[in-house]
Amino acid sequence: MRIARFSIDGNVGFGVLEGDELDVIKGHPFAEFERSGQKVPLEKVRLLPPVLPNKVVAIGRNYAEHAAELGNEVPETPVTFFKPSTSVIGHGDPIAYPSFSQEVHHEAELAVVIGRMCREVPRERVKDVILGYTCANDITARDVQRREKQWARAKGFDSSCPLGPWIETDLDPSDLTIQCTVNGEQRQLGRTSDMIRPIEDLIVHITEAMTLLPGDVVLTGTPAGVGPLNVGDTVAVTIEGIGTLTNKVIKRG
Repeated sequence: MRIARFSIDGNVGFGVLEGDELDVIKGHPFAEFERSGQKVPLEKVRLLPPVLPNKVVAIGRNYAEHAAELGNEVPETPVTFFKPSTSVIGHGDPIAYPSFSQEVHHEAELAVVIGRMCREVPRERVKDVILGYTCANDITARDVQRREKQWARAKGFDSSCPLGPWIETDLDPSDLTIQCTVNGEQRQLGRTSDMIRPIEDLIVHITEAMTLLPGDVVLTGTPAGVGPLNVGDTVAVTIEGIGTLTNKVIKRG
């Protein structure tokens, strides 16, 4: 099913997407829930980030062609970094171009939404801790990333982590098309089967070190084709079986 987080008339809730309507649920999707039967037209709501993660754990250089296009070797172990919760925005929200950068790039990614608290997860149980999947855009200040040893500012500025438009819970993520367009022009096109390390390996690696909480998000890396964004651009990430996440770039005010 597809689960969306939305606001309407100042109220925030979760709903199951059915056609062009949301069936509002009682409670939240991280436990057993009931559908209320209250239907809300999708066009009447504002879609919010599908989750408010405690943390976003991201993986760098997980596609060989992307590592190569930036002049990097494929790492021996996953490159792991964080994006703060304050970087998260939803479908339709603006990406504010940071004042400290002159080279901001898009990075289309498959995002994994964690469904239960977990640590030291064995590979055969990874599927048990996943609620579902959504689209992500790991917006990056590339010039800052090059000149600073830590990626905290380059990857963690406000609005640098668009997520959405909803969570798809019934999906095999092993071989999906990932596409990114800017102003309708295709920039990135890849498949999740090209990941160097699959999702199971990433979750095992991360949870060896830290506890993941319900609603935490894992970004799985981006395929080749990353490139610049400018104020006024509209960037869209489409993942097979999920949908399209769209955001416009604005000047930071």
